[in-house]
Amino acid sequence: MLSWQRPAVSSGSAVELQQEPPWSRSDVHRTVPKPSLAADTRDIRAGFVGTIGDTPLIALPKLSAALGRTILGKAEYLNPGGSVKDRAARGIIEDFERRGLLAPGGTVVEGTAGNTGIGLALVGNARGYRTVIVMPDDQAPEKYALLRVYGAELHVVESAPFTNEEKNYYHVARRIAASIPGAVWANQFENTANRDAHERTTGPEIVAQTRGELDAFVTAAGTGGTIAGVGRALKAHDARIRVVLADPYGSALFSYVHRGELAAEGDSIVEGIGIKRVVANFAGAPVDDAIRVDDRTAVEMMHWLLREEGMFVGGSAGLNVAAAARYAKTLPRDSTVVTVLCDGGERYRSRMWNRAWLQENDLVPSATGLSFL
Repeated sequence: MLSWQRPAVSSGSAVELQQEPPWSRSDVHRTVPKPSLAADTRDIRAGFVGTIGDTPLIALPKLSAALGRTILGKAEYLNPGGSVKDRAARGIIEDFERRGLLAPGGTVVEGTAGNTGIGLALVGNARGYRTVIVMPDDQAPEKYALLRVYGAELHVVESAPFTNEEKNYYHVARRIAASIPGAVWANQFENTANRDAHERTTGPEIVAQTRGELDAFVTAAGTGGTIAGVGRALKAHDARIRVVLADPYGSALFSYVHRGELAAEGDSIVEGIGIKRVVANFAGAPVDDAIRVDDRTAVEMMHWLLREEGMFVGGSAGLNVAAAARYAKTLPRDSTVVTVLCDGGERYRSRMWNRAWLQENDLVPSATGLSFL
C-alpha cells in the first residue's frame, strides 16, 4: 500500500482539511526547478535503444477514487516503439549479440501479432540488422503499415491455429529463419531473454517507483515475458505481493492457473494476449491468481479511460485495467494495484476505436460510469 493516506478530521473541526495525495496536486509542476545546462546534469540517452524502458508509472485518479484503492498504470505505450514489446525486442537482440550469434548485417526473423515485430524492426534498424516479420492476416491494419514503413520484410499469412504447422505464423517464421544463412529466430515465446528483460528492468522500475509499496501486480500474458519477469522481480522484493493474470476469453491460461489444465472457451478480439499452451516464458511466472475479462468489458474500459482519464490506449491495456480494478475490489481499501498499459490506441483506430467496426462486432460502449465492472 502506498504510504499516503487522507488524514482523519473530527466532526467538530471548523475547517475541513483538504489534503490530497501527491499525484493529484495541481501545483506539483511548479516545484520542478528549471533545467540546468551544467555538464553534470545532462540526461542523454544512447540512441533509440537507450530510450527503451524507464517508463512512467501513472496514477489513475478517477478510477482510484471510485474504487477506494490506488490503481497505477505502467505506461509502456510511451516506449519509443510504442509498446511494452520494445523491452523484449531489445533484450532478445542484445542476448544474441552477447552470445556472438548476431552481428551488423545479420537477419532477425520473428512471428508476431505485430508489436514485437515493430520493436525488432526499430531496434534492428538502430543496430544494423535486417528484420523479417511474419504476421497472421487478422491483426489491425495499422501494424502492417507501420512494419512496412519501418523497412521490415513483412510476410502476412493465413490465420491458423498453432497445431497447423504448415500455415501458423509461428511455424512459418521458424522455417524462414532456418532458410536464411546466419539468421536468428527471435522466438519470443520460448526465448527467456524476453522474461529476463522484464526481470532486469520493468520489475525493478516498479519497485523503485512505488518504493516497494504495492499489494498486487495484474497483467495479461501473450508470451508470458512481462508477467513472469515482473512477477519474479516483485516476489524477490516482497513475496507477499500478489501476481495476478488477466486473461481474455479464448485463452487457456485462466483454467491452467486455477485447475492446472489447458482449457479455453469463447474467443477474443483483443490482440497480442492470450494463448492455449504453456511456453517457456510463462512457465516461470509466479502467478497467484487469474481473472478472466470479456471483450465488452475491455472495450468499455478503453473508452472510459479516454473519456475520464484522458488516456488513449489499446485493447490489452483496457483489459488489464479492468482486471486490475476487479481484483482491487477484493483487497482492503487503500490497497495499491499496478498494471500495464501495453500500447496506445493509435494502432487500433480502424477497429476498437472505429464505431462502425464496434457495431459490426456488437461492442459499442454503452455502460453508465463504471457499471461494467
